[in-house]
Amino acid sequence: MLALGAWFGKDYPCAMQGSVPSGAFRSPASARNREPILAVLAEVLPPAARVLEIAAGAGEHALWAAERFPETRWLPTDPDPSALGSIAAWRAAAGPPNLLPPRRLDVREAADWPPPPFDAVVAINMIHISPWTAAQALIAGAGRTLRSGGVLFLYGPYLEANIATAPSNLAFDEDLKRRNPDWGLRRLEEVTALAAARGLALFRRIEMPADNLSLAFRRA
Repeated sequence: MLALGAWFGKDYPCAMQGSVPSGAFRSPASARNREPILAVLAEVLPPAARVLEIAAGAGEHALWAAERFPETRWLPTDPDPSALGSIAAWRAAAGPPNLLPPRRLDVREAADWPPPPFDAVVAINMIHISPWTAAQALIAGAGRTLRSGGVLFLYGPYLEANIATAPSNLAFDEDLKRRNPDWGLRRLEEVTALAAARGLALFRRIEMPADNLSLAFRRA
């Protein structure tokens, strides 16, 4: 199976400056979008949630969310060893007690999924920078893993029927497909239908900065 770093085609920046601990990475995009994302999570996460984060990357969202929501138990996962190392470094340097040790998880490997149930599954900027099979596996896994009433939260850019796509998102979509023909912005109606087939109903669609969307699905 491909590691997430291969899906993303990303070079994690070796930011050994400021307050970045040894072995950890920093993502400028995470710093830009964390506050809007955390504001939405504050609205949709169940109380005292047990949260499974998929494709946690460098781990900054996990760190910030665990700090912001101390009543949660936040489990960050990723298939990429370098990402897991970064998460572990952030956790060792600054992680609150409710931020759990990172775990390897490739969504397409059913055996990688931790034992259910979880109250929430969170995936930020994943499904457009990975194969469609990964989106299918993510949503299938969420359907298996979430308790009744649990929430699947997705963040990123989408294509929507009858809504004009921002030129920046069209250019991003073309760039992704040049890098890997299996990547690209997903159609919201296809993601919603895929979720519905797994018992996950869309209950919040929130427009975010930079032409992104936050989507929250609830398990029946």
